[in-house]
Amino acid sequence: MLDQIKKLFGFGPTTDLAEVMQRGGVIIDVRTPGEYASGHIKGSTNIPLASLSGQLAKLKKDKPVITCCASGMRSGSAKSMLQAHGFKEVHNGGSWVNLKTLEK
Repeated sequence: MLDQIKKLFGFGPTTDLAEVMQRGGVIIDVRTPGEYASGHIKGSTNIPLASLSGQLAKLKKDKPVITCCASGMRSGSAKSMLQAHGFKEVHNGGSWVNLKTLEK
């Protein structure tokens, strides 16, 4: 059951996110503007989950995307949304704090 929940929210096998970034990946932080202002990954873009569907045109579907938030739940939802809209490579990075090593 736990494995199914992890898969549903994009917490599957780990991906080398540093390699994804080397290939031109972008980090989308889906937390609120207030959360983002309190700390974020340098070079990331803040698009809150609540407004993501209306801002998809700002993103390139053929570029790798890493989503992040506070815990990984919203970023898992964002990953699913992006994939449903035709984004080819999307990774749930989980908590933004865990991605600090990817800072530009």
